[in-house]
Amino acid sequence: MIITKRFLILVVSVSLISAFIATSGCERTEIPKRPEVSAASPAQQSPSPSAAVTSAPQQPESSVTPSTLPPAGTPVSAPAPCMPASAPDTAAPALPAKPKPADIIRVAVFDSAQIQDGAPVGWTLQLKAGDPALSLERGSRIYYLHMKSNASSFGVRRGIKVDIKEYPYLNWRWKAAKLPDGGDVRKSDKDDQALQLYVAFTPTGFPEALNTPVLSYIWDNEAPKGWTGRSSHIGGGNLRYVVVRDGSDNLGQWYTEKRNIYEDYKNLLKDVKCAEPPGITHGVELYINSQNTKSTAESYIGDIYFSKR
Repeated sequence: MIITKRFLILVVSVSLISAFIATSGCERTEIPKRPEVSAASPAQQSPSPSAAVTSAPQQPESSVTPSTLPPAGTPVSAPAPCMPASAPDTAAPALPAKPKPADIIRVAVFDSAQIQDGAPVGWTLQLKAGDPALSLERGSRIYYLHMKSNASSFGVRRGIKVDIKEYPYLNWRWKAAKLPDGGDVRKSDKDDQALQLYVAFTPTGFPEALNTPVLSYIWDNEAPKGWTGRSSHIGGGNLRYVVVRDGSDNLGQWYTEKRNIYEDYKNLLKDVKCAEPPGITHGVELYINSQNTKSTAESYIGDIYFSKR
């Protein structure tokens, strides 16, 4: 009986061990072996559709910076034809921007008191009568030409080419300290002024001295402000005067002037050949005279420039 019980226990134990071994062997044989990761290129792999979607953002975006990426879920429209999203940068480098033309052309902005050969540097002395007396005196920012006439006639000149179609305005500052006694541009025997600003244009024929259109802006004594007319002297047919200041204006006071020289040319020199302004100036002269009235005059002028507006 005892043997029978021990035999049964042995049989049951062997059966349990056999079943466990069988079960363990079955699980090992049914679990498939994990395939090794292939080293093939992405083109050789066949990922599932879901894998393609999840891996797309991981691809490099060489032509888009993170700050320009749309929010997740935003439809991405096709790039405009003129701005390819991923086209290589093969365009030629941009040319440097052309410098903008200056708004002004300076004529007389004296930056020192230097006088050379009797005139400011870059200018030439013009003497008609008597002895010249001129200097450069410092103002608040620049120097001004200071001229004194004692029954004399003189000035300074410089050549300058300016297209008055592009720069139609003439600007300057001046001050008269003494006007010639009885000076009157309308009378040849009294044609004296404390200040004369001449602008000569391209000659229209030969000889140049008789065929050069000239505009003169003056500070007269007797002729009223606003008067315009031709020179009263022989050979001055192409010279036109504009009285900008007269004896009613304050002596010793600075005045800033601005004239549309392009319009003045068309209005005052319409009877001269080539009445349409030739465009290019020939030179500028600054003058003082009191030889006709046998008196004295004194003035200052400077900060002269052409401008576009």
